[in-house]
Amino acid sequence: MSYILVFVGGGLGATLRHLVNVFCARCMGTGFPWGTFIINITGSTVMGLIAGYLAFKGEASQAWRLFLMTGILGGYTTFSAYSLDAALLYERGELWLAALYVAGSVVLSIAGLFAGLALIRHLT
Repeated sequence: MSYILVFVGGGLGATLRHLVNVFCARCMGTGFPWGTFIINITGSTVMGLIAGYLAFKGEASQAWRLFLMTGILGGYTTFSAYSLDAALLYERGELWLAALYVAGSVVLSIAGLFAGLALIRHLT
């Protein structure tokens, strides 16, 4: 059942992501990645709201957590999970690990993208 919840939530989140991207491209143009920019910020904000609520005010079943956080927000943006992981490291006082995680994720992800592009260019 947990896989179905993540599957359905992920589909909803990915659809919402596509809608935001199309809307932003139509309204603001494609010269800057406004859609992704807005998606990352709103997804991280919603992740903070949900995580904060669950931590301080309420309980939610594992099914709801999977559907909302892993499914919908995971389909909408993985940046929200990245932001939550960084915040949890910081909140635990692991400042060095939080900084390493933030910088390493950004630098190595972009480096990985360029490496993938270079490999495909070389092979084709």
